[in-house]
Amino acid sequence: MNADRLPGSFPDIARSWAALQAQLPITPIRNEQDYQTMVELSSALADHLNGKENEPLTDLHAIVSDLVRSWKAQNVTLPKAEPREVLRHLLETHGLRQKDLMGIASPTVVSDILAGRRAISKKVAKALAQRFQTDVSAFL
Repeated sequence: MNADRLPGSFPDIARSWAALQAQLPITPIRNEQDYQTMVELSSALADHLNGKENEPLTDLHAIVSDLVRSWKAQNVTLPKAEPREVLRHLLETHGLRQKDLMGIASPTVVSDILAGRRAISKKVAKALAQRFQTDVSAFL
């Protein structure tokens, strides 16, 4: 990239970047904590966009999601298990409780899934896949 084509000088870009990072914790993913932060940011952006593709933050969501997928592909392995066990594993790995999935399903529904009294619906599977940045097939 030719530096002359940048929309500002590097000091200006550095100040803008610092201002953006003060609002959003956008960093390379170097460890599990960075990963969790970026997953939460991706999820918050997805909730904000709510399926709209012509929003100004669509590209940011794509960049953050790519970072999460890339790190996950290199560092996170899901167990080959029943969907409820995959969910249990992800809850434990991410330090989450059933109530932390309130936007996806009620704690009662999550409890029923984990106890084997209820299967994971397609709608819930899709939301879980988005929340944990994984393939929906892990939950079906």
